[in-house]
Amino acid sequence: MPDAEPILETRGLSKEFRGFIAVKRVDLRVARGTIHALIGPNGAGKTTCFNLLTRFLPATSGTITYKGQEITGDSPADVARKGLVRSFQISAVFPYLTAVENVRIALQRQRGRSFDFWRSGRVLREFDPRARDLLGQVGLGDFRDTLAAELSYGRKRALEIATTLALEPELMLLDEPTAGMGHEDVDRIANLIQRVAKDRTVLMVEHNLGVVASLSHRITVLARGEVIAEGDYQKVSKDPAVVTAYLGTEHG
Repeated sequence: MPDAEPILETRGLSKEFRGFIAVKRVDLRVARGTIHALIGPNGAGKTTCFNLLTRFLPATSGTITYKGQEITGDSPADVARKGLVRSFQISAVFPYLTAVENVRIALQRQRGRSFDFWRSGRVLREFDPRARDLLGQVGLGDFRDTLAAELSYGRKRALEIATTLALEPELMLLDEPTAGMGHEDVDRIANLIQRVAKDRTVLMVEHNLGVVASLSHRITVLARGEVIAEGDYQKVSKDPAVVTAYLGTEHG
């Protein structure tokens, strides 16, 4: 599967902030239909890399190609419309709306409509079957009428994934999807990622190396903004450069 055609590729991707090089000549190749993890110790440049890929930050140099088309100069909205969606782009859930209302808003946006809270109930209800289906996919079928603020942390993250799925992404970027979770929620979200990846590509930044080991087809390791290793978990976990980069900063 990692040898499949690339859905996303970067060449020499770099970002400099007033003399500080946060990302340095990164060549990344994400194969279609895979779960690809981007890992590294704190300050490695992972989040900056995500910001470059989704065009929230302009690259200093290098190119980004998505589905064979260069998107280096595209706007974040254009990139999302093309099917490359980062979870947080719409995952700041509305705490005092129910789970189904949150997903319904995301569905309105996917269909090119603004957040029309004042639309008639009939118009809004047309989104309900799909919203219920998405909530079922992420294990929240029984929580459709629960306020987002009342959901547990893990279920809130599942709701964020449901709102992201509403945009029908081909490539889904997940930024630390299990951060701050207990074991039960970590397992639930890991299983969810595996399910939603069945018919799409996932690129994730993740600190939990157990999750990385169990889910990822391919792993790219960053340190000080540069790629220091790439391959499956068995390969990268034994790479001396990776061991050195993590030593004293993270264990897992």
